[in-house]
Amino acid sequence: MQSIEEISREARACRLCEPALPHGVRPVFQVSAQARILIAGQAPGRRVHTSGIPFDDPSGDRLRQWLGVDKDTFYDPDCFAIVPMGFCYPGTGKSGDLAPRKECAPAWREKMLAALPALELNLLIGQYAQAWHLGKSDQNLTERVKDWQSYYETEPGKVRNLPLPHPSPRNNIWLKRNPWFEELLIPELQRMVALLLNKKRAP
Repeated sequence: MQSIEEISREARACRLCEPALPHGVRPVFQVSAQARILIAGQAPGRRVHTSGIPFDDPSGDRLRQWLGVDKDTFYDPDCFAIVPMGFCYPGTGKSGDLAPRKECAPAWREKMLAALPALELNLLIGQYAQAWHLGKSDQNLTERVKDWQSYYETEPGKVRNLPLPHPSPRNNIWLKRNPWFEELLIPELQRMVALLLNKKRAP
């Protein structure tokens, strides 16, 4: 099996979607074979495309608040692997950023995740990541997030999944309509993250 370093080099050189990317190719992700937590989002936005740094935007600020971590911890690849459904910025449509390119996940996702053997928790941000990791469902995003315990509880030795809404400012209305998320689930999320990070630091 290829190492994560080899796969990363190949993925950063990928030009599979280049004809369909109005702003050009710039794969953005963060990986390490030691990472215990996966952040599976949608695709980079314009600001992240410019900087090349995942979640280098207001969504990232809120996500770090949700996780209860600072930037140094968040950007430590031995702590967090950040592997979006689409590695490159897909451009903007009438109602916001376009969906991740469909070519990306089949080309890279399985081989990249297979090279991350230490993962114990997948944080699934938004409908695209949830559909890929959890399969199709009659539940909408809100129902899936409310039902998080059924996805989190799994057999020993298997990676746990936690569905989350996107932390974008565009979701402020959703957060106001669903106060239970920040009141009940965020403390649990921070507990899970702290447990895994402390486990990593243990001698």
